[in-house]
Amino acid sequence: MTAEVTEPAQERLRRWRMVLGGDNADGTGCALSGRDAAMDGALAALYGKGDKGQSGKDRSAGLGASAPSVARWLGDIRTYFPSSVVQVMQRDAIDRLGLSTLLLEPEMLEAVEADVHLVGTLLSLNRAMPETTKETARAVVRKVVEDLEKRLATRTRATLTGALDRSARVNRPRHHDIDWNRTIAANLKHYLPEYRTIVPERLIGYGRASQSVKKEVVLCIDQSGSMAASVVYASVFGAVLASMRSINTRLVVFDTSVVDLTDQLDDPVDVLFGTQLGGGTDINRALAYCQSQITRPAETVVVLISDLYEGGIRNEMLKRVAAMKASGVQFVALLALSDEGAPAYDRDHAAALAALGAPAFACTPDLFPEVMAAAIEKRPIPVPEAG
Repeated sequence: MTAEVTEPAQERLRRWRMVLGGDNADGTGCALSGRDAAMDGALAALYGKGDKGQSGKDRSAGLGASAPSVARWLGDIRTYFPSSVVQVMQRDAIDRLGLSTLLLEPEMLEAVEADVHLVGTLLSLNRAMPETTKETARAVVRKVVEDLEKRLATRTRATLTGALDRSARVNRPRHHDIDWNRTIAANLKHYLPEYRTIVPERLIGYGRASQSVKKEVVLCIDQSGSMAASVVYASVFGAVLASMRSINTRLVVFDTSVVDLTDQLDDPVDVLFGTQLGGGTDINRALAYCQSQITRPAETVVVLISDLYEGGIRNEMLKRVAAMKASGVQFVALLALSDEGAPAYDRDHAAALAALGAPAFACTPDLFPEVMAAAIEKRPIPVPEAG
């Protein structure tokens, strides 16, 4: 009976010891050995506080100055912790210990757990990256991009293909193409009470998407440093949209200058390495360029992905959005395209866009296909409730 009580109690002490870090005041009196001690060492290297341990020496966070020591630490945390925790620890190490420059070492890149945030960090270091590292960096970025495409492409194509078909209605459909909901609604006046039925004089059906381009999509992406994850996701979605024959996709990135990366959409890795994270923001200039590329406004969807901190001319930016909407363009403003919610953003600009009928909101990658489908079909955008 005593053992049955002691073992759970000892396990609780062990867990509290791991959480509290073994400082003199942690109160557990629990010693660690083996795997637990190794895990504690990996955590202490990153999160250690600078007080003195039992040896009397200062205990402080630090992974050493060399890439090999950091690479060993990265290998340790991948051994002891699940992938989701490893990604958080990597992010914290870059932020807390200033390890960004060490990511320029190929051996470091081979040791990391690749994710969207790491890609953003690599892209921000792109210009400082030596040629010996770029090949490894591209391999890391490509792995993340391919994983994202596997996750997002099938659902995106299915959702948007359905939206394209529904937006191309025909009045003489074949039987299996009839849209019965719309057909019944259009023929209610032909209801025959004695037979309790409707005689449809006009059939409405789903049109089959032809091989010609039906919709134009312009992705206009703010490449300021806070938008790194959004740039990654938008580049992947841009490549997916570009692979669909019924959509003509244009991808534009901007800071204070504007770069059209449409000709690189067949490879989102090329798109990402064509961006330059950081710098100022001129949304008005970017929208002016996008507006100049629109030839079929009634068939065009413009998606602005930005935190809306405008360094250009605010009133001109809003006038441009109003003009595009008046011409028939479907305009969507996303404060972020990521799983992390909205970053800090300009609330005045967001409210001004909402007043123009272009609500600005953060969008998860899983919701993006639904947002695009609604824009293509010209129905209300599914804005998520504020959390």
